[in-house]
Amino acid sequence: MSDKSELLLKPKRFYKAAAAAPVEGGFAVQLDGRTPRSPARKPLILPTQALADLIAAEWEAQVEYIDNSLMPATRLAFTAIDRIAETRAEVSGEITAYAASDHLCYRAEHPTPLVERQAREWGAVLDWAKAEHGLVFTPVGGIIHQPQPPATLAAVEALALTLDDFGLAGVAFAAGLYGSTVLALAVRAGRLTGRKALDLSRLEEAFQAEQWGEDAEATARVAFLAVEAEMIDRWFAALR
Repeated sequence: MSDKSELLLKPKRFYKAAAAAPVEGGFAVQLDGRTPRSPARKPLILPTQALADLIAAEWEAQVEYIDNSLMPATRLAFTAIDRIAETRAEVSGEITAYAASDHLCYRAEHPTPLVERQAREWGAVLDWAKAEHGLVFTPVGGIIHQPQPPATLAAVEALALTLDDFGLAGVAFAAGLYGSTVLALAVRAGRLTGRKALDLSRLEEAFQAEQWGEDAEATARVAFLAVEAEMIDRWFAALR
């Protein structure tokens, strides 16, 4: 599809200014004083001023056309508004499934510098999860599935269910982004930045790039993931 054809599929910017304003039930994003609606026709109302400001900034940053691919916080807000309330158990189950095969539990067996780096840096985050939430994980060398303690998975699910819809949506998004519920929880708590968590999730890739160099495709992929990692960092900060 040509660039011109892609533009024709995107709506033109139809508003002069985007801003956040207090309304009944929270803080609304407003486009020239009117609140946009989600795909399920629900108003774009957020629980905090900071989150509404974050999302309004995405709308304000649009130029001639509205490009949803450049609006990750808006997309996540629509997910929270449209999906989470009716599917809390299912979303909590998704978060628990990521914990059951958490990326931080699958360690390289060689070379030694990578093994040591993972043990040190991933181990520190697992230690935090144990101290903060009582979550005990069992790391393993290699990629063969390692069952995690049932009590840990039950605790993850219970924790997920205590989150409000926007927190739950954020943790589910971050767990998928990092392949790790532990990293998602650490970003939510402010223990790690979103970008640091992304770097930790890519320790082996980064190590290989240090040895052999990184190709252009990998660099572009990391740049895309970094945008989402930085967004989820701001998302959680706005909810605190």
